[in-house]
Amino acid sequence: MSEKLVVTFNAGSSSLRCGVFKLGRDGPVQVRNFHIRGLPGGMVLTEKDTLTGTQSETDLGAPSNADSAHPEALAHMFARLDTVADLGAITAFSHRIVHGGAAFAAPVLIDDAVLAQLKTLEPLAPSHQPHNLRPIRQVQDHYAGVPQIGCFDTAFHRTQPRHAQIFGLPRALADDGVLRYGFHGLSYDYIAHELRRSYPELAAGRIIVAQMGRGVSMCALENGRSVTTTMGLTALDGLPMGVRCGALDPGVVLHLIMDRGHSPEEVRDMLYERSGLLGVSGISGEMNDLLASDRPEAAEAVDFFAYQCRRNFGSLAAALGGVDGVVLTGGMAEYIPQLRARLVSALDWLGAVLDNDANGGGGPVLTTPGSRLPVLMLPTDEEQVLARHACDALEGP
Repeated sequence: MSEKLVVTFNAGSSSLRCGVFKLGRDGPVQVRNFHIRGLPGGMVLTEKDTLTGTQSETDLGAPSNADSAHPEALAHMFARLDTVADLGAITAFSHRIVHGGAAFAAPVLIDDAVLAQLKTLEPLAPSHQPHNLRPIRQVQDHYAGVPQIGCFDTAFHRTQPRHAQIFGLPRALADDGVLRYGFHGLSYDYIAHELRRSYPELAAGRIIVAQMGRGVSMCALENGRSVTTTMGLTALDGLPMGVRCGALDPGVVLHLIMDRGHSPEEVRDMLYERSGLLGVSGISGEMNDLLASDRPEAAEAVDFFAYQCRRNFGSLAAALGGVDGVVLTGGMAEYIPQLRARLVSALDWLGAVLDNDANGGGGPVLTTPGSRLPVLMLPTDEEQVLARHACDALEGP
């Protein structure tokens, strides 16, 4: 009998990830992983057999033009998927979708009506949502009839109490969906499951998880459920990021438009693409670049980031009424020991004591045995969550 497969898509502005999972008795098991990076200027494909660990890399060359980069990348991805058809039959596609708005608090089977609703949310996540939705349309053409599941970064945070979701705005706006949604939910979902599996005592307590990638946020978990998070209606809020501003006095936006003559489009571009670490340093939005630089602007950007992390750790600890542990995850946390050390040091007031040897080895526990606050580094795996949610959606209640 042909085995059943679930294929996951995680599409971003500069990369496209695709995972192939076999459905087994104990849940989905990844057997292939494809990653195209370098968009929109180029396309480099990494293909990995996740069972044997063998990996290959292919330079696919530059796309015809910037506008066609993502469709061409998807065409290359479909060509690779067609070569693994002997592994089994694709029974579903599962897509990461950043914004689900108020309507989608759980994975959903995608049809034209759902797709139309999700498109209306593009202005709230302009750097993500259009790229998330593009593979859905192309899968409809290339794999007609195969079910597609949408999994939402915002859904994980719908467990928050209403007072954590509303803004200090007229009530009618909240009733119309102007709420603090939060993001990175698939990553937080994975970490919550991993804590239950490997650190059950911590999982039952009060945990702050810091997602440290190109986008940065924190989430306060109590017994594995989201209590509050640093991002809001959009992915601009909270901590400063690579090129996004983070928390900002809304009066700054009004000042830029009303007093300095910037158009709304110019301000949106500034806040989404030219702010954060890039804006503060004037050098780069990449933490590695800033740590390697000897320029004072780079040091100031790193200090600014560490300070904002310290402030947000404190805010979330207060919301929880105390904290039993902290988890760092995402690319910056996984691959930059110097940053991990800065973040643990930012938690010294809560009793965290850095273990230099453990940090140099990547953890998972970064603090000393006598540390009052344990700090862990756990790699995340959004694709695993996408596959699991697809299985749950296909099985039904």
